[in-house]
Amino acid sequence: MRDVLAKLDEWWAKGETAALATVVGTYSSAPRQPGASMLVGPAGEAVGSVSGGCVEGAVYELGEQVLADGRPILQRYGVSDDDAFAVGLTCGGIIDIFVEKVTPQSYAQLGAVAEAVRAERPVAVATVVSGPADRLGKRLVVWPDGTDGGTGSARLDDALRDDARGLLDAGRNAMLTYGVDGQRRGEGLSVFVESFAPPPRMIVFGAIDFAAAVAKIGNFLGFRVTVCDARPVFATASRFPGANEVVVEWPHRYLAAEAEAGRIDARTALCVLTHDPKFDVPLLEVALRLPEVAYIGAMGSRRTHEDRLERLRERGITEEEIARMSSPIGLDLGARTPEETAVSIAAEMIAKHWGGGGEPLGRREGPIHISG
Repeated sequence: MRDVLAKLDEWWAKGETAALATVVGTYSSAPRQPGASMLVGPAGEAVGSVSGGCVEGAVYELGEQVLADGRPILQRYGVSDDDAFAVGLTCGGIIDIFVEKVTPQSYAQLGAVAEAVRAERPVAVATVVSGPADRLGKRLVVWPDGTDGGTGSARLDDALRDDARGLLDAGRNAMLTYGVDGQRRGEGLSVFVESFAPPPRMIVFGAIDFAAAVAKIGNFLGFRVTVCDARPVFATASRFPGANEVVVEWPHRYLAAEAEAGRIDARTALCVLTHDPKFDVPLLEVALRLPEVAYIGAMGSRRTHEDRLERLRERGITEEEIARMSSPIGLDLGARTPEETAVSIAAEMIAKHWGGGGEPLGRREGPIHISG
């Protein structure tokens, strides 16, 4: 819902009615991930996308139906054996889409959810998408320190509160299954939990021209980007317009302090572009000993890489810890310019996140999208 939240909140604040269609489950080569949403607005507007164009027309009609009768619907779309181009996903995937009517009365917490997302405060929304008819569309909004709303079962609300907070900590969306009264091992009721965690962080170390390009592409990918360098003459906001913040500090000290403060997590990407041993060796010593981060990449030539490995081993970094580092940084795209290098770094991060191999899709067989 994040991609259409601003428009939905605008209509909601005016007291207008819209239909909200949300991808709640995907299988095989689905084009969009759970949480992708589309709106059918009060004047018939279509906003957002649930499939990149494959089933938008059918979903629009469902949205109109839900606006007319008010009954939420869980609909599955996939390839038809008889006609792959009939209302289905020609890419070969399957998606489950939940369509509901949104009004200030049916979704009283929407304003608070939208405000939390704007302020980058974590919040999760748990919505019943299958089960008894009188429970469909009921929701529990979960913050780290409280809840609002309810699903019609106190036992289910208690289970959802704990489960949604776990998903929120990980920044994940998920479909959860319970018994109709919240039994954890039961069946008969499905709840989609959408986590609105603050954006993941990318910290770019080294205030060089490559860093400006990496910061820009990191911002484009949805990261909150920090550029850090110990040299104030280079670490200036004017040189890095793509960064959310520029910090003047020794890189290893900054990273250690951020980790100590709990601001480094399993979604954080660390790009070490200094390729100067006095900066990057103590920094990588800290980075490689962090319990969990999404990506650690270090720039440098083959010679710089080998020298860096030797220095890290001298500091007691194990081979297992070294294996967490991508160095030299990026995929082999033949990149030369800072912008091309930034693309190669982003490509490696995406491949690592989704388990891609980095080879041309034309040389592969099977589904294009790897199930995550």
